[in-house]
Amino acid sequence: MPDTPVQPPAPGTPPEPPQREPSQREPTQPEPPPPGSPPATAPQPGPPDHGHESVADAQRRIVEHRLHGRVRRYAWGLVAVALLLAVIGISLRLLERAALAKRTHADAQLTVTTVKPDLSTAGDELVLPGTVQAFVQAPIYARTSGYLKAWYTDIGARVHKGQRLADIDTPEVDRQLRQAEADLATAQANLALSKTTNARWQRLLATQSVSQQDADEKAGDLAAKTATANASAENVARLRELEDFKHVLAPFDGVVTARNTDIGALVNAGQASGTQLFQVADTQRLRIYAQVPEAYAAATTSGLPAELHFGEEAGKSYPAKTIRTANALDPSARTLQVELELDNSAGEVFPGAYTEVHFKMPATARTLRLPANTILFRAAGLQVGVVDAQNKIELKNIETGRDFGKTVEILSGLDPNDRVVVNPPDSLLGGESVRIAQKPAAPTNSTPQQQ
Repeated sequence: MPDTPVQPPAPGTPPEPPQREPSQREPTQPEPPPPGSPPATAPQPGPPDHGHESVADAQRRIVEHRLHGRVRRYAWGLVAVALLLAVIGISLRLLERAALAKRTHADAQLTVTTVKPDLSTAGDELVLPGTVQAFVQAPIYARTSGYLKAWYTDIGARVHKGQRLADIDTPEVDRQLRQAEADLATAQANLALSKTTNARWQRLLATQSVSQQDADEKAGDLAAKTATANASAENVARLRELEDFKHVLAPFDGVVTARNTDIGALVNAGQASGTQLFQVADTQRLRIYAQVPEAYAAATTSGLPAELHFGEEAGKSYPAKTIRTANALDPSARTLQVELELDNSAGEVFPGAYTEVHFKMPATARTLRLPANTILFRAAGLQVGVVDAQNKIELKNIETGRDFGKTVEILSGLDPNDRVVVNPPDSLLGGESVRIAQKPAAPTNSTPQQQ
């Protein structure tokens, strides 16, 4: 029979005495055993008799049962919480592992920058290296031998045509001139005697006083003496010109750009055995020489405008004009030599300088151009890496045309909307997945206001 719960007494009421159940009896004192009988054994404890338990035991048992139920519920709750935390922890770890794998895969992809081909119809600007030279430049050598007596101009000095640059002391030439003058006097004296003799013999021949042979001999002697006198006169003239070469003169108006001698230096006549004394250049006008590639040779004609840029003068250009071309290609370099002229009356540009010649080429048909740093040099030929719609690499073979320096003309193999990889690595393969780098945001010009 199940136990019925006992209602606790109301507060403030005296506790009622416990009622006994009808089945319970008053305990009786055991009778003493008769003499001579074996002693009675104590009763062995047996299982508790729930039928005869007290109300307090029942209440305690009920409370313990309730406590055990709560403990079991709390234990199951803790187990559920632990399982939930374990599931959450495992899920977070799996999510982190998946995110790490995704980041690792993304980092393993090659990040590239792309550019689209430029489709332009504007005139080409061809940039070539050029060499600046003086319009007229001449090394000055001695035409007579001797010792340098004096020099009158140094480097940087402006000179005029016929101005004396130096004097040469020529003692040997002076003696040769005096000797030649003496030989000329002797030849002229002999010539005068021969003329007189020939005249006499011609008069004697007219009177048949001498033979024709003797008269012809005197006439021949006169001709020989005349030739000797003329040779002596030419020798004197030559030596006098050598005497004039003692004075080194400027051949034209210009600037002395070099002086390679000094007082007392030995001077030998001629370019082969002598040393260059001075160098004079006319810098009022300058010549610029450039080598045009074969692809532009046909379009490079006289009158083609150009601009000169010098590294030491950033942002400044000088207008120049093509005055002539070689009209023939150099067979070794396949280039056309072009000469330009620059007005340098202000003296701002120096001969011998390096310059960049920017030619304004005439406009041609619409062609594609790519930066030069997008081309791959492979065994299959020239290729470029193109990123398709799935961000995968497609290698395309191209055919190039003219080289503009920073850009290259593309004749075939590309579309205007292709996304071409800039600075592709040599290990770039077709079908490789890549990631396109995002362009940096433009900086804002907004500044915080001052309080």
